[in-house]
Amino acid sequence: MTRYTVTIERSAAKALARAERRDRRRIEDAIDALADDPRPHGAIHLTGVDAYRVRVGDWRVVYTVPDAVRVVTVTNVGHRRSIYREV
Repeated sequence: MTRYTVTIERSAAKALARAERRDRRRIEDAIDALADDPRPHGAIHLTGVDAYRVRVGDWRVVYTVPDAVRVVTVTNVGHRRSIYREV
């Protein structure tokens, strides 16, 4: 199976940088895992937008998966209390 390329938008990278070190490590691992399986167990397709989200503790990673080009684009990373206001 061919791996997907993972890209992170600037705003998502900034949000990731604001996370605490232990949370950041877990989030980075989850983002890296999207290259092998862009729709892992537990990934939810968001209603109203063509995007998915994966849960990492209290954090959420929102991303799009255009399968034709085999790219996963992380559009947002945030705490569960505020992430859905920004999507």
